[in-house]
Amino acid sequence: MEKRILIFDDDEDILTLCKYILEDIGWEVHTRNTCTEVLEAVETVKPTVILMDNWIPDTGGIVATQKLKAHDTFKNIPVIYFSANQDIENLSRQATADTYIAKPFDVKEFENLVNSFVS
Repeated sequence: MEKRILIFDDDEDILTLCKYILEDIGWEVHTRNTCTEVLEAVETVKPTVILMDNWIPDTGGIVATQKLKAHDTFKNIPVIYFSANQDIENLSRQATADTYIAKPFDVKEFENLVNSFVS
């Protein structure tokens, strides 16, 4: 199975870190620092998994994830919601994401979570 991930986060340091970690374990990593064109980005990249930040311009992670989950073609792509917000579990549920991970995260836990969506 292909291991292609699309990461939406406006923090360049987080994008760089996640790209480094995931490429090291065999993922093809694509990044976006806004989620304004979320459907177009997913259509272009065709990710296996999506990593979605909560606070991201312009739409925000909740609305962007809800758009994906309401879309017939993209609704089955797993979305991992990630944020430093203390209420990450509730935000993830509100966004209709498949799961979540809090920032800062443990690298091994992060790798295992992302890898859990491919067999």
